Amino acid sequence: MFDWIVSIIAAGGYFGLAALMAIENVFPPIPSELIMPLAGFQAAKGEMSPVLAVLAGTFGSVLGGSLWYWLGLRLGLKRLRKLAKRHGRWLTVGPEDIDRANAWFHRHGEMAVFFGRMLPGFRTLISVPAGIAKMPLVPFLAWSTAGSLVWIGGLTALGYLLEANYDRVAGWLDPVTWVVIGAAVLGYVSRLLRGKGRARKA
Repeated sequence: MFDWIVSIIAAGGYFGLAALMAIENVFPPIPSELIMPLAGFQAAKGEMSPVLAVLAGTFGSVLGGSLWYWLGLRLGLKRLRKLAKRHGRWLTVGPEDIDRANAWFHRHGEMAVFFGRMLPGFRTLISVPAGIAKMPLVPFLAWSTAGSLVWIGGLTALGYLLEANYDRVAGWLDPVTWVVIGAAVLGYVSRLLRGKGRARKA
């Protein structure tokens, strides 16, 4: 997996990096915690510009998050709750999850978007209530970009600073990558089974 991510970044350059980050925000098979440090490795080896790597990663992240913002804007709270109630077993998102995210957004407003973009597991979710609340597009993009820039910049810097230990890191990061992906799959299956259990009780 380590070599595969590096090969995608090497072959696709900044476009490939942006695409990986956009996909990660739509459906996170590979978390940004793995993608951006590897981009930092590439930058430290002189194969990418660290500044352009951060900008490309941020662009992809905001692009992916904007899709969820658009869905929230177009569907609204009631339709999203119905969608979650009908298909939540497969999406592993129930109406109560949408209600909690919506309430949190209304409590914290624009700052919810800024800080939400830095929280693992919440970066995508925060875009939905922003769309539901019809947050103006320009402030949404501004706060989302600012939060993503901080998070992605930190991850890229981490990979850049560890470049001296590239060979050593590569040896243990690959199994760690599979552990992270395996944990994500197990988490999905667990939520899926819990959803089936709630459906039977209902």
